[in-house]
Amino acid sequence: MALQARALYDFQSENVGEISVREDEVLTVYSEHDIEGWLEGVNSRGERGLFPASYVQILRAAAGGGAAGEPPASRYANVPSVPPPQPQVAAAGGGGGPGVGSTFCPPPHHLQAAGGGGGGGGGGLVQLTALQHQASGSGGDDDDWDDDWDDNSTVADEPLSGSGSGGGGGMRFSPELDGPGRYRVSTGAGGGRAGAAAASSSAAASSSSSSKSTATVSRNLNRFSTFVKSGGEAFILGEAAGFVKDGDRICVVGGPHGPEWQEDPYPFSCSIDEPTKQTKFKGIKSYISYRLVPSHTQSPVNRRYKHFDWLYGRLVEKFPVISVPHIPEKQATGRFEEDFISKRKKGLILWMNHMTSHPVLARCDAFQHFLTCNDEKAWKQGKRKAERDDMVGGNFFLTLSTPPTPLDLQEVESRVDGFKGFTKRMDESVFQLSHTANEFARKQMVGFKKEYQKVGTSFRLLSQAFEMDQQVFSVGLNRAIAFTGDAYDAIGELFAEQPKQDIDPIVDLLALYQGHLTNFPDIIHVQKGALTKVKESQRHVEEGKMEPQQADGVRERCDTISFATLAEIHHFHTIRVSDFKTQMQHFLQQQIQFYQKVTQKLEEALQKYDGV
Repeated sequence: MALQARALYDFQSENVGEISVREDEVLTVYSEHDIEGWLEGVNSRGERGLFPASYVQILRAAAGGGAAGEPPASRYANVPSVPPPQPQVAAAGGGGGPGVGSTFCPPPHHLQAAGGGGGGGGGGLVQLTALQHQASGSGGDDDDWDDDWDDNSTVADEPLSGSGSGGGGGMRFSPELDGPGRYRVSTGAGGGRAGAAAASSSAAASSSSSSKSTATVSRNLNRFSTFVKSGGEAFILGEAAGFVKDGDRICVVGGPHGPEWQEDPYPFSCSIDEPTKQTKFKGIKSYISYRLVPSHTQSPVNRRYKHFDWLYGRLVEKFPVISVPHIPEKQATGRFEEDFISKRKKGLILWMNHMTSHPVLARCDAFQHFLTCNDEKAWKQGKRKAERDDMVGGNFFLTLSTPPTPLDLQEVESRVDGFKGFTKRMDESVFQLSHTANEFARKQMVGFKKEYQKVGTSFRLLSQAFEMDQQVFSVGLNRAIAFTGDAYDAIGELFAEQPKQDIDPIVDLLALYQGHLTNFPDIIHVQKGALTKVKESQRHVEEGKMEPQQADGVRERCDTISFATLAEIHHFHTIRVSDFKTQMQHFLQQQIQFYQKVTQKLEEALQKYDGV
């Protein structure tokens, strides 16, 4: 049966597929369940298309009334014509739920089971729709993706038993829903700290609240922004829900310099040995295999580049405010050339070092599966499980356990703005240094080598000219001059080989950090988007259009995103200082050794003149 909605504001369509609506206009809506903030329907002028869900209010038909027929099927693939099933809402018990410990960190303060009553109110569990995970691997290395990944075997989805909890708004934590170590977590309309109070309000208060809630925190009209696509908006608006296992919990703790990720209690490293060329299909296809040896298992596994590429894609989708290091770029031709293989291996080693040193990425199930799985069937099962992971995008924030003390939003904004300026300046300097270092290396390998060899050739020509004098006493001098020419030839070769020892490692590190620096604008955009929603909710409260409990929920969820953002910024600075200290020490040590070799060649040439 068709629904009707009344437009609360004017909306002017800007893109194909959208329709314009006028304030107080009555529209026909095909489904009251919006997809990423958009509804499909027909306006009073008979135009059919999409319009923002936050711009209209659904009109509930009286009993016995309604339209004559069902609406036609939706013509948009992402707008369902049939409402999706909703989680069941169970009535909350009289007391607070039992405390549940964690193998890594305690449950977050805002996810504790709420005490008191509160039936299945209107703030039921809402599945995250702003970011739908597509279980499809990304291509890589110009090989057919399906050849050794997908077969006819199937892996059943893990059953998600249990039902949603009742109660008021805010984040809800239900420890008894899905067995030991697996809990239902969701965000509701109200704040976590004020959720119980909101749930126990009377019917009259609920009616008053519903009249104020007409001015909710709005959705971004730009549905392609990072804040929306990452799931940050869905989390802030209280639309994230999922099952969180103990092992999935991620702690942000207070450190001497602010929030930081809790250290991994079991740190490890992983080496990448010499790559080898392998074939399959009786030699029809060839590929390069890398041998990985994790320190915590000492069991080697073989991985191809496309396996790294698949893992990178999963991690980027799962962690919206973590800077996942970029893997070395793909190359269509020359994939089996020795220089390219060596360069890619060095890039993968740097990537692996950053992965294993990150307290969150190193513990990720997909990464551990990548490092440890040797069995082909188990590998495919783990791959599909990672692709069906629910705790990605906005749901990732449900796994966070943050300090109970609220953040100072003004201080957070100042720190994030400062880091934004820092990354911009660092990006410019990294680009400049990378360009300068590459140019200097090119000169050493070509220009310097050629110039030194020209000097060497000139010395040898002089020696050959002197040999035309048949005087015995000049033989020693002729040989010494010829040896000097050979020494300059050798020095030219040293210059040509030296960039591999000192400049190339710096360029590789700069390339890795250029990847990080391209990640942070999106991370900052997510935090800025959350902060904007907080300011909007505070403005609605001041205007009497929103209940304080709702604004408190937005504020708490913004704090969660801010804690994670600041923790990631702290980790970036920590690893940056360690990386550049180590690399600069290596560079200067290699420079000293290089000039010692040059000095040694010159001293050997000098000694030849002692007996002349």
